Amino acid sequence: MEAIMRVASKKGVVIFSKSTCCMCYTVKILFHELGVNPLIHELDHDPEGKDMEKALMRMGCNTAVPAVYINGQFVGSTNEIMSLHLGGSLLPLVRPYQAIW
Repeated sequence: MEAIMRVASKKGVVIFSKSTCCMCYTVKILFHELGVNPLIHELDHDPEGKDMEKALMRMGCNTAVPAVYINGQFVGSTNEIMSLHLGGSLLPLVRPYQAIW
């Protein structure tokens, strides 16, 4: 859990992901389309990835990845992120982290 919080606090938007996961890809693309450049932490490229995946599950993630943190707080996985986006609530959460073009 400590490793999760350390990574989650590195940047405003952090996505714990696996490079082979299609749902992770979908969430990453959504954030990029919203103009957000999140920190992507690929668990399958991290030697501690398996332990971090287990910790995410213990922290309440129904699926370990993708796990999205905004401002150091767990927001959710694919279902929660898509629901927030479709309901218009995601953009206000990420507005402080959007790139200025």
